[in-house]
Amino acid sequence: MTLAGRTALIVGAAGGIGSAIAYAFAAEGATLVLADHEQRHLAEVAEGCRSVGAAARTEFVDLRDETSVRDLARAAEGPDILVNCAGLLLEAPLEEITTEDFGRLMDVTLRGVFLSCREVAPAMKVRGSGRIINVASQLGITGGARLSHYAAAKAGVLGFTKSIARELAPHNVLVNAIAPGPIDTAMTASITGEWKDAKLRELPLGRFGRPEEVAPSAVLLASDPGGNLYVGQTLGPNSGDVMP
Repeated sequence: MTLAGRTALIVGAAGGIGSAIAYAFAAEGATLVLADHEQRHLAEVAEGCRSVGAAARTEFVDLRDETSVRDLARAAEGPDILVNCAGLLLEAPLEEITTEDFGRLMDVTLRGVFLSCREVAPAMKVRGSGRIINVASQLGITGGARLSHYAAAKAGVLGFTKSIARELAPHNVLVNAIAPGPIDTAMTASITGEWKDAKLRELPLGRFGRPEEVAPSAVLLASDPGGNLYVGQTLGPNSGDVMP
């Protein structure tokens, strides 16, 4: 149980990847603070974590609200691990993206990561240890037609991750990212079949991933000694879509 005795705050824990990470952390003995704006599914995730013996509690957070994120960080009481995996996915060609949709996607997917890290990192610095894992996307590396606003936000997450990794590593706070390829979740279910069929043809593995295939990357980055030398890195469980 590589995470025994450590507390993990997972932001976006009601989602497909977030809930898979919560279950994987629970199996590794972590104490969990699960946060999301969607409370019903979040409660189900917490109950599933408790069923394997993990301590888990839920917190509401609105990532568009700075005060809400600050309150969450205070309620989490200085977690050892922060995972940011909340996001919003909207598909539209460039000329049909509204200013409101662009701003809403950025607020949740990029600004929310910034706020969570800003509020949690100081306690990690004082303690002299911590792990921050930001879930981005391979689209932040390759770009994606009809997903330019989403790709821009995820590219921002990657750049932000590398920057604060340099800033926090001297305090033994290790910051890294995971950039999954297309994963079968409720979020990707909203993408058109045409887009998904085209992406499937591009993937060397020939299939989309599952959330439980992404979660082990988060366990690795959070663990000691497994994650001890990862600083500013991006792990890519992406079915071969990106090969750095």
